[in-house]
Amino acid sequence: MTMGKIIFYEDRNFQGRSYECMSDCPDMHSYLSRCHSCRVESGCFMVYDRPNFMGNQYFMKRGEYSDYMRMMGMSDCIRSCRMIPMHRGQFRMRIYERENFGGQMMELMDDCDSIMDRYRMSDCQSCHVMDGHWLMYEQPHFRGRMMYMRPGEYRSFREMGMNNMRFMSMRRIMDSCM
Repeated sequence: MTMGKIIFYEDRNFQGRSYECMSDCPDMHSYLSRCHSCRVESGCFMVYDRPNFMGNQYFMKRGEYSDYMRMMGMSDCIRSCRMIPMHRGQFRMRIYERENFGGQMMELMDDCDSIMDRYRMSDCQSCHVMDGHWLMYEQPHFRGRMMYMRPGEYRSFREMGMNNMRFMSMRRIMDSCM
């Protein structure tokens, strides 16, 4: 299995002190007082603008991010990051219209650019990820804020702190991001 590696820098354009990370990091502040650029050398990561994998999330694949705050419209520095393990095999997720797996249910095995167009679902308030790792987006066509979903049951997005967020499209995280 290929490990991920990301290097964070205090300043833009890969300047200032740096911190190399190859796993989850719940609090970047222990290593850097601020973080304004990063380089993903391998793998894929979710970065968060608050400690403990909270706040706004951003997906980063291999590449250089010399000023990611401007590039991604982030209002704050990266405060924590999570490595996304690569999944080989099938992808499967059930999405539900209501909390606690209620209402209409649809099963996805591939990307869906609009749950409204494909399934006539106007809302998705819970899901069960059976296989693979997914990104869920608040707008159709993989736009807007996103949420990383790994295998597990998610009974209520509202209780997870996603009060004013609706998920309208979903994309598999494939090993092509290596």
